Amino acid sequence: MGFLANKRILLGVTGGIAAYKSADLVRRLQDAGAEVRVAMTPAAREFIAPLTFQALSGNPVHCDLLDPAAEAAMGHIELARWADAVIVAPATADFLAKLASGAADNLLLATCLATAAPIALAPAMNQGMWSKASTAANVELLRSRGFTLLGPDAGSQACGDIGPGRMLEPLAIIAGLDTLFSSDLLAGKKVVITAGPTREAIDPVRYISNHSSGKMGYALAAAAAAAGADTWLISGPTALATPERVKRIAVTSATEMLEATLSAMAGCHLFIGSAAVADYRPLSVAEHKIKKKDQSGTTLTLVLEKNPDIIATVAALPNRPLTVGFAAETCDLEVHARQKLDSKNLDAVIANDVSRTDIGFNSDDNQVLLVTAGGADWLPLMNKSKLAQELIARLAARL
Repeated sequence: MGFLANKRILLGVTGGIAAYKSADLVRRLQDAGAEVRVAMTPAAREFIAPLTFQALSGNPVHCDLLDPAAEAAMGHIELARWADAVIVAPATADFLAKLASGAADNLLLATCLATAAPIALAPAMNQGMWSKASTAANVELLRSRGFTLLGPDAGSQACGDIGPGRMLEPLAIIAGLDTLFSSDLLAGKKVVITAGPTREAIDPVRYISNHSSGKMGYALAAAAAAAGADTWLISGPTALATPERVKRIAVTSATEMLEATLSAMAGCHLFIGSAAVADYRPLSVAEHKIKKKDQSGTTLTLVLEKNPDIIATVAALPNRPLTVGFAAETCDLEVHARQKLDSKNLDAVIANDVSRTDIGFNSDDNQVLLVTAGGADWLPLMNKSKLAQELIARLAARL
């Protein structure tokens, strides 16, 4: 179940007897590597206590749309942005009908309406309710709008009836979630991504570097792998785990990153240079630690030389891949991004404002401007995992 590793899953629980299975589903999702939060409808609390889900998930349970404490931070919007995917299990006939109509009169419905994350629904209801034309029409409408339906199963029901309408078992639901995170958009393609900072040595214990965490590059690698690509991640020093199905090559300096990148270019279809490569490096590296007592005066002078431009080097290859750069800017994003696009002969530049504390270095969220020769397009604020999926989908379309 590696496709769920490090994924943020919002589990929605509605008012059906199958809600007791949702407690086991929380554990199964966590065993698969997901971080889980739970949102409950008012009716769900009649079947199972929020405390159960809080104890299992380790997170507070979200219940009330008009909770003053939550709404002070726009609770449903925060959940909508947080989730990589939403799974509603059980999804009752009432919930499906309201969701199909666009209703948002409880926290879970409002979150489903607000999120850009994929949503999976695990129906659970009496067989007679499932067979009604109105339910079938709602289900068909939801499918047409991109919702994923998981189940229902058939068999004996709590009411004594036998037929379709049982909620799938937790392991079957998890297996079905694979469709939310994988696709064939990049099947048969090789993608090479650089990520993280580089470190340029001054002496054996000191270096020049920057604040890059590598989160955006790692999210892009995870999204590319989920889209079916043979994904290579060339990473500077970070504290992040290697995404599933990704080949990681660890480097330290810009020179090492360039060498690793060029070595990985054979058969590459898409190159994304998201690493924050140091522009300069010390002209010479001290063999031993520079001692303060050995320096005269109160200053130390370092002579720097330019590092190689990795993205421009890739863009200049005879059989180059689709080449995408990043521009971490503090002002005039489109101007600087377009300058980089033109001067380095790139196919696209992804620009973001690192001066903003909500989307800058080390943040879990980002908002970017995708600049190409044909124009510029803002992608809204969302967590980096979802943003990476959107960017990979757009870049795959260009291939």
